[in-house]
Amino acid sequence: MSNRVLTPGPLLDAHGHLVEAGWSSSEVRTYQRSAVKAPKFRLKEWDYYCVLTPDYGIALTVADNGYMGLLGVSWLDFTTPHEVTESLMLPFPMGRLGLPGSADSGDVVISKGKVRFEFRHVDGGRRLVVDYPAFDGGKGFSADLFLQSPADDRMVIATPFPKAPRSFYYNQKINCLPAAGTVRIGEQEFAFAPEDAFGVLDWGRGVWTYDNTWYWGSASGLVNGERFGFNIGYGFGDTSAASENIVFVNGVAHKLDRLEFELPHGTYDGAPWKFTSNDGRFEMKFEPIIDRAATFNVGVLRSIQHQVFGKFSGTVVLDDGSTVTVHDLLGFAEEVRNRW
Repeated sequence: MSNRVLTPGPLLDAHGHLVEAGWSSSEVRTYQRSAVKAPKFRLKEWDYYCVLTPDYGIALTVADNGYMGLLGVSWLDFTTPHEVTESLMLPFPMGRLGLPGSADSGDVVISKGKVRFEFRHVDGGRRLVVDYPAFDGGKGFSADLFLQSPADDRMVIATPFPKAPRSFYYNQKINCLPAAGTVRIGEQEFAFAPEDAFGVLDWGRGVWTYDNTWYWGSASGLVNGERFGFNIGYGFGDTSAASENIVFVNGVAHKLDRLEFELPHGTYDGAPWKFTSNDGRFEMKFEPIIDRAATFNVGVLRSIQHQVFGKFSGTVVLDDGSTVTVHDLLGFAEEVRNRW
């Protein structure tokens, strides 16, 4: 097993190269956009929140991908089931969205026409406020959610790319955030309560190479009355220093080594997915409910996304050797192919 732990200091050196690769359970390396030496159109920055309850959920995206920005909202109904996704594309933001250099400070506040996104740090957590009047054929979408942010471990990873010394990915995944508040779509209001609503933050900053495919899975909820979640994934960059695979129990990280996603042949949501680890510590089956599929293809830019929401069942072995059995834990797994 190779899981090199990051040490404190700047993320990049004077040449824009990663100082070190590896992982940490907190934000120990400091990211500064001004330290990036690659062309600014190659720089990708985003904050993505997903908040799920047993019956419904939302996903919110603010992304500055250099030559294209995005403000995205997804509504997920697991009872019907169906999903609605609306996105506002922004040409050539090139840093003008002002996304902060830390996941622990700095707010995201963006207004474009009648669309407004606010991701703010407040006492005890994070407040997400979104207004998207044109959502779902003019029904409109508004959200006001508070995500508690306990002083938990998280997944932080610094990943280089082979043969591209000024490319890197600095990523944080913060799981198991209890959520409270409301979402309104048209005349309907949906409540989120911390007893069964949990969020995850995917905070990404980096210079990516042009052609990549990644696999990512995440879940947060309660198992045996304890806050339990995980982050799993691979597929891009040089992860020999550390994987991003990790389990959280009541805010404590249990680091995993290597995993494989076994997708069903010819479908994303018509049959179970399977996940297996090289050391037997993470063995899981995933029953799909909704495939949030999206394709973007304009000239040299292409993205094919399948983010599948469903339920995980299986076993996880913690650092002390004890086994946690998981039954129908709501989360998602995805395959994304990008040329960007």
